[in-house]
Amino acid sequence: MPITQVAVVQHCATTNVEANLETLEMLTRAAAAAGADVVTWAEAFAYLGPHEGKKEILEPLPEGGPILERCQQLAASLGIELLLGGFHESVPSDSTTCFNTSVYLAASGEIAAMYRKIHLFDVDIENGPRLMESRQTRAGDSAIIANTLFGPLGITVCYDVRFPSLYQNLIDQGAIALSVPSAFTATTGALHWHTLLKARAIENQAYVIAPAQHGKHSEHRESYGHSLIVDPWGQIVAEVETGDGYAIAAIDPDVIKKVRQEIPSLANRRSFS
Repeated sequence: MPITQVAVVQHCATTNVEANLETLEMLTRAAAAAGADVVTWAEAFAYLGPHEGKKEILEPLPEGGPILERCQQLAASLGIELLLGGFHESVPSDSTTCFNTSVYLAASGEIAAMYRKIHLFDVDIENGPRLMESRQTRAGDSAIIANTLFGPLGITVCYDVRFPSLYQNLIDQGAIALSVPSAFTATTGALHWHTLLKARAIENQAYVIAPAQHGKHSEHRESYGHSLIVDPWGQIVAEVETGDGYAIAAIDPDVIKKVRQEIPSLANRRSFS
């Protein structure tokens, strides 16, 4: 597989879908012009707000609707692969819930893979956020790999990053990189974001690609930002610390081979009881 330039895009989504998509399109065009072959977006990229408003924009997959079609046209027009970090997918015969689905688009605009978020963000932190994602969102049940320009990509979403067994499964399926599109809260992000992403990279000897939301979405919701790409040694090779923007890094399959040969920790795993 060739060396591939991958971009993480960072923005601050609100309930204004049109404004969110316009910002993402502008940043994606800029990243593609700067040489990105693959561009990745954060969780809840099109809308971040109350569930009642979200229900109005839900779309079925893979059929899609205006939001998916617009994203597909963007990928095809730029000739890039595009990760839609967290897509609000409707549930058949149930208008009250949805899936939080990460969608990988080929450069043709066609859907190459879809992953429904398995681990839902149900937390109640003293003096911090209280969020119950499972009230309106259904959990997925399958670990998914996307075949990309640089090789197999294990797809996850945000809160999944706290569950190492999912990533071990994806590595066992052949992943050399792992995507973690997120809207990580400012409170937990300041404590855990960099540590968790570096840990997933080191223990799985894989690149970690984590586009993220930043800033104040509403009076009660703020995201941490710090969109990252981490290499298999655990080094940050690209970062957008604050504000809207993008960062690009090379994903090199030969680096994965070298790391896994020099420290064969994946090969050295043992079963135990």
